[in-house]
Amino acid sequence: MKKYLREIDVAGMLLLAIGVVLSLLAGSRYGMWPCIVGLLLWVTVVVYKACHWTEYATENRRNIVIMIIAILFLIFQMIRML
Repeated sequence: MKKYLREIDVAGMLLLAIGVVLSLLAGSRYGMWPCIVGLLLWVTVVVYKACHWTEYATENRRNIVIMIIAILFLIFQMIRML
């Protein structure tokens, strides 16, 4: 799996981007599934790298920052919808 990590990561990010664009253009019903698959692919890579922390320490720190930003963005969106 180690040699396919980059491809899985890129595929996940592309599906996330496609899902976001579809959600904006066609509604959340169409953009939800690419986002779910993209997130599952990305989480798979993150979990693998977390299990091998010493080898991927810098990427793990970057992923933690990305997750914190995403969580803050989601909280902001939830507050805005109220």
